[in-house]
Amino acid sequence: MELRLSTVILPVDRWHEGGRAKWRAAEELGFHSAYTYDHLSWRTFRDGPWFGALPTLTAAATATERLRLGTLVTSPNFRHPVTLAKELISLDDVSGGRITLGIGAGGTGFDATALGQEPWTPRERADRFGEFVPLLDRLLTEDAVSWTGDHYTAVEARNIPGCVQRPRLPFAVAATGPRGMRLAARHGQAWVTTGDPKLYETGTPEQSVQAVRGQIDRLTDACTGIGRDADELDKILLTGFTPDRTSPLESVDAFVDFAGRYAALGITEIVIHWPIPDSDFAADQAVFEKIAVEAAAQLR
Repeated sequence: MELRLSTVILPVDRWHEGGRAKWRAAEELGFHSAYTYDHLSWRTFRDGPWFGALPTLTAAATATERLRLGTLVTSPNFRHPVTLAKELISLDDVSGGRITLGIGAGGTGFDATALGQEPWTPRERADRFGEFVPLLDRLLTEDAVSWTGDHYTAVEARNIPGCVQRPRLPFAVAATGPRGMRLAARHGQAWVTTGDPKLYETGTPEQSVQAVRGQIDRLTDACTGIGRDADELDKILLTGFTPDRTSPLESVDAFVDFAGRYAALGITEIVIHWPIPDSDFAADQAVFEKIAVEAAAQLR
């Protein structure tokens, strides 16, 4: 399968002061998809501008024509499946069927407690995720849904006319643990990884490649367990969280070498952060744009 190159544009710019221009440029540079984080705030950006993911994607849908758009990723931290489904159906309609929902169990960041709840344990996050994804799947494919679970309830939730994409917009499920892998195998059209977070500070690039190889093997086992071919799922690597951090964006050759190692494992889409000066995602804008054009051509 051809390796695709995508970008993630963090929602830190006012729309009319650079935000719109980035999304249009992403399309013009030829990226396959442009994603954004679905957070209320995020790490080192907490005290600066940060806009909502779904309104941003709606605006991006009206500013572009071909570019696929999506979240990377949405989580249950501050979302409910019933209201999220309605917003996604609307967004899929506005975009003409160009939306992918990246979805994960969430973590312990700032938005994990913004609604006043106590931090969820890893088990609680997995339990909620295990209800969230199947319910959202039904809400996006059925006209009316009623559901009573341990964490979520839907009562005659109506979602007519449904998604433009049929039977629904694709899910890209972020997962590394066994329960998440099973959700990806059953409900995902794609699987997302950032690598092994335990290797971020002290690991090596080679260890990272081996860790992702192991993750793909576990995903394959989860697919086999339900009689599904793992090759049916796209496999997405969100960069910036492996031990090499930003070094793949130092040159076209460095990126092609980096991407080639993961493509050899079966990764089908690599996502790079749009540069943000004076941040964890700082990079040379000219080199970034050169990678978008030249590296993508080489990788094809």
